[in-house]
Amino acid sequence: MTVFARRPALRWLAPLAAVALLTTAGSIVNSLTATARESLPPRSAAQLLVDVQQARLDGLSGTIVQTSDLGLPALPGVAGNSSSEFSSLVSGSHTMRVWYAGPQHVRLALLGQFGESDLVRNGTDLWAWSSKNNTVNHMTLPADAGSHPDTGTPSPGAAMTPQQAADKALKAIDPTTAVSTDSSAVVAGRTAYQLVLTPRDQNTLVGSVRIAIDGATHIPTRVQVFAKGASSPAFEVGFTSFDPSTPASSVFGFNPPPGATVTEHAAPTGSGQGSGDQGAGSAPAQGGQKAHVVGTGWSSVLVASVPGDTSGSSSQSGSLGTLSSTLKTLPRVSGSWGSGHLLEGTAFSAVLTDDGRLAIGAVPAASLYDALSAP
Repeated sequence: MTVFARRPALRWLAPLAAVALLTTAGSIVNSLTATARESLPPRSAAQLLVDVQQARLDGLSGTIVQTSDLGLPALPGVAGNSSSEFSSLVSGSHTMRVWYAGPQHVRLALLGQFGESDLVRNGTDLWAWSSKNNTVNHMTLPADAGSHPDTGTPSPGAAMTPQQAADKALKAIDPTTAVSTDSSAVVAGRTAYQLVLTPRDQNTLVGSVRIAIDGATHIPTRVQVFAKGASSPAFEVGFTSFDPSTPASSVFGFNPPPGATVTEHAAPTGSGQGSGDQGAGSAPAQGGQKAHVVGTGWSSVLVASVPGDTSGSSSQSGSLGTLSSTLKTLPRVSGSWGSGHLLEGTAFSAVLTDDGRLAIGAVPAASLYDALSAP
């Protein structure tokens, strides 16, 4: 389906994806009609997908609020002085400012209680700044990095209209997800359509995913993930203010603050594609094993190996040490698959085994144990 390959619908979720990577299973549509407010004409869900595909916007700016209520225990370093660090996004509520003027001009500012962290892409310059330690990381990218113009060349066997491509894509994923339309939402004071994705799989902890699509620009402006039986989202990221105009070029200029420690990094040597690219399903893991996915759709489980000691010893540092220290406070579990610590959230579960394996998915703990026992 060339239209989806050349113009991915989720590209307009880039400002949201910069905050957190949100992966959901596929969706289906049976030509249900969106019951929008009077200011919005009715649109079927398939038509809305095409609207997103064909959306054209030179730039945007706004404020994004991300809230996570995943049922996690209190995690060290996610509030106070650390709330301006991107690692804090796994818990609580966070406010960000975003500016976008094309893939080579992007700025994201995470605003904490006592500081700020910025990510800035300005042409070939990529900057990351943290006010906590006044540190700056800089990389000079290749001139064509992040620029993928649409050549308009169709793939073999994919000559079809955008509407036909949308219908075909939705039909293909019919077994996993039901997609309905809800009455239009209001996001950042703007009327929006809303798609509701409901898993057909009864084994998943996810009850629904709701995606709001701006009625005027057709840009996705909010994503909400609800656990089963919950009335409030376990995860939400969306605009509270939204300006669909191109920001001034000066917004993307960055000069290290006085006294900042600047570290230069080498640019990546490849495009991340081809034989040198290792996806999640082929990443090397400890002991020569590879990360792999057990199951399909919403109830799939990722099984990988965590490098290093998982005992939480003092020799550990950084995020792995924090993870191990946190897991030591969680319940111990065991079975034919081994033993370890269990983290149960409202929309996902995770097990870190004593032999260094990590199993995680939007499923109950029993499904993780089955995945760990699978050959």
